Amino acid sequence: MKSTHALIVFLICIIFTSCEKKQAINIAGSTSVLPIISIAAEEFRKNNPELNIIVNEGGSGVGVNQLGEGKIDIGMVSRDITQEEISTYPNVTFNPISIGKDAVVPVISSEIYNAGITSLTLEEIAKIYRGEVRNWSELGGPDKEILVIDKEASRGTRHVFMEIVMGDKEAIAEGADLVLGSNNEEQTAIVQSDAAIGMLSNAWLNDNVKGLNIKMLDGSIIESSLKNIIDNKFPITRDLLIVTNGKPAGAVKDFIEYLLSSEGQKIVEEAGYVRIN
Repeated sequence: MKSTHALIVFLICIIFTSCEKKQAINIAGSTSVLPIISIAAEEFRKNNPELNIIVNEGGSGVGVNQLGEGKIDIGMVSRDITQEEISTYPNVTFNPISIGKDAVVPVISSEIYNAGITSLTLEEIAKIYRGEVRNWSELGGPDKEILVIDKEASRGTRHVFMEIVMGDKEAIAEGADLVLGSNNEEQTAIVQSDAAIGMLSNAWLNDNVKGLNIKMLDGSIIESSLKNIIDNKFPITRDLLIVTNGKPAGAVKDFIEYLLSSEGQKIVEEAGYVRIN
């Protein structure tokens, strides 16, 4: 009897231990939103050690699709959800929540910027992506063939960029030489080139990756500064979103409230973006 009793106690302990697994919030999607969520998740868990927050990238399309398929609790998205995506998941109530604001900036290698190409019109940028302009000398720069970097079709950064620059978020970039995914991949490619152009979130600019100012039709030049993003003067801006299926509840709701709090919005600013409030 004693051995039987001990076995029962042992089995109860196993069952109890398995039930004590930490609750998890699964998040995936936009690499533009990723820096905010990664830092916020780490800070949030300091006061919620019983919670696991698993964050993966993949792009806005991945965030929408995995949320639609029920694989994650929160999708990170840096563009509008398309009608096609809504139709694909008729049983999902996509609930987008803005946590910050950003600009998509046409970026070039520092060598080209330092050689005098500091601003272009949207039409000049479009001509590069359409393959109508192939050399920087055609725009008053050095005699160097342009390395045109495009992004994967599902990326939110591309959707926003192409809609404003080319007039169609799904426009084909016939002049593209490379098609990359994450902001990190594109940033690295531009740093390694001395003649590249691409598109990046404003927070990913640095000394080796220069943001182009936009020359407007009236002759004014708009810089990709945080002030111009706040004032809606820069022409390629967007909301940074997290998306849930319906109204969030439980730990997901608590984490979202943290992101929207003054502490969470401070993280948005520290990541190089604009707070929503």
